[in-house]
Amino acid sequence: MSWAEAVPNLLIGLREGLEAGLVVTILLAALRKTAPDGSRVPSAPVWLGVLGAVMVAGSFAAVLTFAADVLPSRAQEAVSGLLSVLAVGLVTGMVFWMRRAAAGLSAQLRGEVARAAAIGAGALTVTAFLAVGREGLETTLFLWTAARATGSTAGPLAGAALGLAAAVALCWLLYRRAIKLNIGVFFRRTAILLIIIAAGVLAAGLGDLQSAGLLPGHSWIAFDLSAHADPNSWWVTIITGATELSPAMTVLQVVAWLSYLAVVIPLFLRAGQAAPRESIPPNASAPGWERLAARRPWAVAGVLVVVPALAAGVTIAALPSSVAAASTSVTVTAVGCARDWTAAQAGTRTFTVRNQSGKAGEINLVNAAGGVVGEIETLGPATSAQLTATLSPGSYAFRCYLSGQAVTSSAPVQVTGQVTGQAARAAPAAVKPVTVRDLTGPNQAYQRYAAAQLRGLASTVASIQAELRRGDLAAARTSWLAAQLAWERTGASYNSFSGDGTAVDGLPGGLPAGVADKDFTGLHRLEYGLWHGQRAAGLRPVAATLAAGVARVQRQLGSAGLAGDPTSLPVRAHEILEDALRDHLSGLDDQGSGMAYPETYADLQVTRAVLGDLAPLITARQPGLMGTLHSQLDTLQQALLATQAGGHWRPLDAVPLAQRQAVNGATGALLESLSSVPDLLEVPPSR
Repeated sequence: MSWAEAVPNLLIGLREGLEAGLVVTILLAALRKTAPDGSRVPSAPVWLGVLGAVMVAGSFAAVLTFAADVLPSRAQEAVSGLLSVLAVGLVTGMVFWMRRAAAGLSAQLRGEVARAAAIGAGALTVTAFLAVGREGLETTLFLWTAARATGSTAGPLAGAALGLAAAVALCWLLYRRAIKLNIGVFFRRTAILLIIIAAGVLAAGLGDLQSAGLLPGHSWIAFDLSAHADPNSWWVTIITGATELSPAMTVLQVVAWLSYLAVVIPLFLRAGQAAPRESIPPNASAPGWERLAARRPWAVAGVLVVVPALAAGVTIAALPSSVAAASTSVTVTAVGCARDWTAAQAGTRTFTVRNQSGKAGEINLVNAAGGVVGEIETLGPATSAQLTATLSPGSYAFRCYLSGQAVTSSAPVQVTGQVTGQAARAAPAAVKPVTVRDLTGPNQAYQRYAAAQLRGLASTVASIQAELRRGDLAAARTSWLAAQLAWERTGASYNSFSGDGTAVDGLPGGLPAGVADKDFTGLHRLEYGLWHGQRAAGLRPVAATLAAGVARVQRQLGSAGLAGDPTSLPVRAHEILEDALRDHLSGLDDQGSGMAYPETYADLQVTRAVLGDLAPLITARQPGLMGTLHSQLDTLQQALLATQAGGHWRPLDAVPLAQRQAVNGATGALLESLSSVPDLLEVPPSR
């Protein structure tokens, strides 16, 4: 359990509990003042009403939890998202209501108590129930959605319990006049913190709605720090726990979070307290239901306490058991992997994997040969996810790769029965996971290919230097294109050659002085000078710096940062053309030459080379994929060659729209197929 996950719900429990507790305190004080001097007024009707309100809140929480658990994962996300948005709306309204109505709350409640006491004990019970019930329902919904946003249970529940306990203690001391507390200041200051928490819950709720497909933009990621931020680290835990934010957020989530804070906080700070509400006179006429309740106090109490529990039980019992039965639950702990899985029948099976280990990790279901038949790539601490696999007769086991921990496995389970019909036809082939050793040979072949391209690049850069010494800018422009294409064929993408690659092929974006910045070097700096009328003498130092950068890459090729990690090769198979789509076909990296299409063609060539090295591993795991990839590579090649005129490449803006669309469409289709290669050839953690 993380204390950072407990802090937001501690604040919610303290604030909401104090608000409800103050209502009870005022009710009890008002009840005491309605009695004749020296007489003792029974407070049982008030406490029965409070108990009824607590039962309603608890029943509501039970229905929310059980109803969400039996729904499919996408439906769970939809329900969680909708309730999160509703909870944020309710808590925002509550914050503003308390800001305006705090001064008149006591007078209003005292008037209601005086009237109820004059009618009878049952009316007092109903008054207490209604006064506390609204607070209880709001608190339950917001605590539930806040816990869902963190993906944890123990921490948020512990925090809420501590907050509620502190609120009860404070209210008791206030009632006994043992302490004094400036309630207005307390609510104003905690409201700001509550608004910040609500903003995080709103962002998490919108993320759930995107995952459920109810809102667009699920793949439009604003930032993803998952690769740089360990979810188990103390500082990530503090930030996510205190703000309900996550290391990866979509654009919609970020915009909603910022917009909510930018609108709500200024409005709250400007909101003034309204005039106190007038109390209700004791002799005001009572509604019929209050007069009826007054004559049957214990019946009223029984209804308020028992009916919510019965209603919740009936609702939970009526939930579709078939949905729950479709999923087998297994648990991952710090010391065991799915130890509670003991039996299974052949066919398509769905497992709900609950992570109670306190660490994030990857969960695989493997057969007797070690082949993966189902996996959950990332399962956060205190969260659950579903794993669906088609099981043929044989032996299977779960394998858990948890962060910072040795690999653990469940006991083998013998699956009996037969797989028939659609399940048999749709069952994917299970193969052994790829190892670093499997990828070492293909990566060495790729390094030899890249080294040959770098030798050609170094030779072409030397030619550019000679042409600049002669002042032949036309020849230098021709050689520049040859050099740029040689660099593209090395397969450097997404800074995969680290800082040495940036020195050879960096862009001016983000540099303080742009194209005039001293750190803007390499091929694109040379391109800018050649196509913007700079003199040959001024470009000779640029070419010399480029030559030195290429030499550094040649020396470092094969090191950890420059293609030395075999596990990066499957990712490179996808990222090379993704980089081309992002930079070349968008015109982002064009510094004047307009040669987006020949650059993309060169990227196509190196992608073919990388896939050729990986082909045996791919075919063993997905036999038909290489045929699809070769067909799509040919389609893109034809679309790129069609952009030429008279055998010469045309600038991007000189190509007709239909041909540009053909290239973009073929690139998108190929990237969609290539995106499965990194997952297919992923090396499991700690393997």
